[in-house]
Amino acid sequence: MDFRLTPEQTGFAQSLTELMTKGDSVAAARAWEAGDHAPGQALWTRLADQGVTALVLAEDDGGLGGTPVDLVVAFEVLGHQLAVGPWIESAALAPQAEGEMVTAGVSPLNPYAVDADVARLLHGSVSESLQSVDTTRRLFEVHDAQPFDEGAIDLAVLACSAELLGCGERLLADSVEYVQQRKQYGRTIGSYQAIKHQLADVRIALDFARPLVHGAALTMRPRDVSGAKVAAGDAAYLASRVALQVHGAIGYTAEFDLGLWINRVRALVGAWGSSSYHRGRIADALGAS
Repeated sequence: MDFRLTPEQTGFAQSLTELMTKGDSVAAARAWEAGDHAPGQALWTRLADQGVTALVLAEDDGGLGGTPVDLVVAFEVLGHQLAVGPWIESAALAPQAEGEMVTAGVSPLNPYAVDADVARLLHGSVSESLQSVDTTRRLFEVHDAQPFDEGAIDLAVLACSAELLGCGERLLADSVEYVQQRKQYGRTIGSYQAIKHQLADVRIALDFARPLVHGAALTMRPRDVSGAKVAAGDAAYLASRVALQVHGAIGYTAEFDLGLWINRVRALVGAWGSSSYHRGRIADALGAS
């Protein structure tokens, strides 16, 4: 398999990154967290205008006719830049040609609809919101939900995996930058072997997860998608733990942006199927082959 991105895919990722940076995606996430959806919705519209919600929708249905690899490219950027809103539902589970913000619950894999207070619920009805570990996400339990096609669900799992990968990369980058500046006993803490080894472990985990995510995007075999979710979740979670350790007490503060990515990882690791669910799925697939 050739995992190299095309120049078009690389350019697309760069354009999305620039758009979200200029749109101050972190400030939009802070506002979304506080209940002010306007900045996040404005950024959503600009991303939708770039075709993110219609990326894997067939051209006959008004979409761009992109591939799952294109979806992975986009969602890694969304994770890296901390996009808010039900992107997995609106661009992977049920792609939208008009850029509409939609949400859904998929029981038992993902029974809660994200941000159903601002997005259109595709099926069923919702009860009052529930607390999420990620304060930029509002969860709603869905009643009378209708089933989705397995292929659509696997695309959602793949998108979640790519978003986790992007979050992990951002946490690693911020951690590397921090340890090169923070001094202790007259030396930058990044010069200590223990810190170097921890960051190297994260780098290795992310580098091992990436080909699994891209490989799953090429094959779209259920067991490959599950393998991607497990690997990306483990790598991103390791990145979040190491980031918190190297930042020290400041990493625990709500005012420090690092916590936004840490909490996003904690939420996505369990979303769209837990690690145990996907490991079981892999085992079943191998046992049947």
